[in-house]
Amino acid sequence: MSVRTRVAIIGAGPAGLLLSHLLDRQGIESVVIDSRSRQEIETTIRAGILEQGTVEILTETGASDRVRTAGQKHEGIELRFDGEGHRIDFTGTVGRAVWLYPQHEVLKDLVAARLAAGQDLRFQVTAERVEDAGTDRPRIIAKDADGRRIEIEAEVVVGADGSRSVAREAVTGAYGGYFREYPFAWFGILCEAPPSAEELIYSNSPDGFALISQRSPEVQRMYFQCDPDADTEAYSEDRLWEILQARVPGTTLAEGPVFQRDVLRFRSFVAHEMRRGRVVIVGDAAHTVPPTGAKGMNLAVADVVLLTDALRALLHDRDETLLDAFPDTARKRIWKAQHFSWWMTSMLHVQPGASDFDRMRQIGELRTVVESEAGRTYLAEAYTGWPLGRTF
Repeated sequence: MSVRTRVAIIGAGPAGLLLSHLLDRQGIESVVIDSRSRQEIETTIRAGILEQGTVEILTETGASDRVRTAGQKHEGIELRFDGEGHRIDFTGTVGRAVWLYPQHEVLKDLVAARLAAGQDLRFQVTAERVEDAGTDRPRIIAKDADGRRIEIEAEVVVGADGSRSVAREAVTGAYGGYFREYPFAWFGILCEAPPSAEELIYSNSPDGFALISQRSPEVQRMYFQCDPDADTEAYSEDRLWEILQARVPGTTLAEGPVFQRDVLRFRSFVAHEMRRGRVVIVGDAAHTVPPTGAKGMNLAVADVVLLTDALRALLHDRDETLLDAFPDTARKRIWKAQHFSWWMTSMLHVQPGASDFDRMRQIGELRTVVESEAGRTYLAEAYTGWPLGRTF
């Protein structure tokens, strides 16, 4: 089967679906493929802290109304250390906020918007490779659920297919990217319980980090720092609650049955290249960050906003200026996000082999942040998101 389109997008995640949505508003057709089923895409529960700019893009372009009605607006977070909580007031400091709205809910909205608009969205179609990247008609070689070959030819191919991207190989070749792996991970649980706090708690304790988050009024998400090779089944529920409670002294956690547990490894990656010819990679295909700074999905949205402008100029006006500039422009924000994510991670987690000096220095850093208007402002500004460079 052969398909021709203007923009072929690999990956029906936030980046791919939002790009298709924004291109449609510019009158540019696209085809989106994903190896997963619609049900898998819409039911895999993942984190979802949305920067204010991300929420504005979703609502102002008609991609989602539920983000404001079902999502929870958070105007701050709590940093907890030495047994005390210190609230960082986002709204009072920088006049901005974030929204707690899980990623699978964003995907439900985007899938519904794409299908309602009659867009070509194909589930259970697996991209095997991208060919002819250096030409003006790159191609995706894929297969459907029955193993039948599909060839999609486009003016531009966009890889929004996550950290194991097929498109990345066509862009970076053997050059890869910048990579860092952290010596710890997060042990995450989903539990049936009411919220333990109105806003997220980021807790630094002598035993390691913990994050107290929410998903809904009935389901809560919590994490604690662990070894990357930790066995999820090695802990009883009582032991899980004992660890979590010990790491947030001064806060009493609402406990409930644990129905999901996983270990999330910490890695940072930035591809050396984001574009080769008419093939571009965005989102996790181009970069990943530790989850501490809540930047992953938001960084993908920022990529897509820039790329939409570049593709509009290319496909409507035959002007490649913005597409040529896209990688360098996007990387400025990417590296700011990498720094912020690294900073939050290093400030809040206990490093293996840390000395007493390291511990006390870390507490001094936290005090510097919470007791300084400049420190609180930087954290609030970065956490709620830098301005998006958009013209639509």
